[in-house]
Amino acid sequence: MSALPKEKLEQLVARWEVVQTELSTGPSQDIFVKLSREFSELDPVVAEIKSYFSTQEEIDDLNEIINDEDADEEMKLMASEELEELSAKIPEFEQSIRIKLLPKDEADSRSAILEVRAGTGGDEAALFAGDLFRMYQRYADIKGWKVEVISSNESAVGGYKEIIAGVSGTGVFSRLKYESGGHRVQRVPETESGGRIHTSAATVAVLPEAEDVDIDIEDKDLRIDVFRASGPGGQSVNTTDSAVRITHLPTGLIVIQQDEKSQHKNRAKAMKVLRSRLYDAERQRQDDERSAERRGQIGSGDRSQRIRTYNFPQGRVTDHRINLTLHKLEQTLAGEGLDEIVDALVTESQAEQLAAMDSQS
Repeated sequence: MSALPKEKLEQLVARWEVVQTELSTGPSQDIFVKLSREFSELDPVVAEIKSYFSTQEEIDDLNEIINDEDADEEMKLMASEELEELSAKIPEFEQSIRIKLLPKDEADSRSAILEVRAGTGGDEAALFAGDLFRMYQRYADIKGWKVEVISSNESAVGGYKEIIAGVSGTGVFSRLKYESGGHRVQRVPETESGGRIHTSAATVAVLPEAEDVDIDIEDKDLRIDVFRASGPGGQSVNTTDSAVRITHLPTGLIVIQQDEKSQHKNRAKAMKVLRSRLYDAERQRQDDERSAERRGQIGSGDRSQRIRTYNFPQGRVTDHRINLTLHKLEQTLAGEGLDEIVDALVTESQAEQLAAMDSQS
């Protein structure tokens, strides 16, 4: 591990002081928002840097006592014991600061669009998709996030063929982004009389919610069709042409929204999903351009990758990206155990970034 550059750390502290001063001078609203965002990013790392500097100064003082020929022997012994204790903290400070200085994903602080779709496995896959969506709902409740269903296509036996929802709150994308990919379940279906274990699958896509400034969508690039919403079996849900299908002509992306009775609301929801899908596609393109290695990183959002298996007979959950197996299936599906898996994925991702940073230095 390379030593932390003291000059860079001092520059961060100096910048933090400048931002703090500028905030107190009553800047305009736009500048205030920008400075506040920068201050909130700098504050935790500067607090850690100050503790790091303070500990190093204490170590220097203790070394002076130990090396002082006129100092009392009992005083030297106490200084040596304290020195050993403080010296052990230095690597911890350095690791913590290095992690805080890692490049941030600008989308981490955003809300997200969550899409869950049944894969192979017929009715059982739809039931599993429902289990996954409820897991995320419970997890969101624990985190204090809000979940709003944008559109859903329920299966005849329960569960969902597809469900799309907006998840809003602080740092939603930073946690849920690790859920993108293929999820597999192994269990005995309730309809299976022979007790045989079936395997079925669902895919999850987590997109950072886009803002108007992120993606410029021109009217000429859209084809908007309206039609009468229909429910299961083709029955008419209402008697007005309220369902909306938006086609983004340059990319061919299509979003259909018919859950609301209002055409205006359906259009607004469809545009929200379309904007987030276009923003996500642009992020993926930029990532691919920056580095071929980036595609292999945890949390890169590769929807084709099988990331996790939920094994009911053994009561275990296995995340294949980091070979993590927990015998906490019920807790995970209840949302309570999901943090343990996400924390492990975050740690692994940080380790990969630190290793890449060290190899370049």
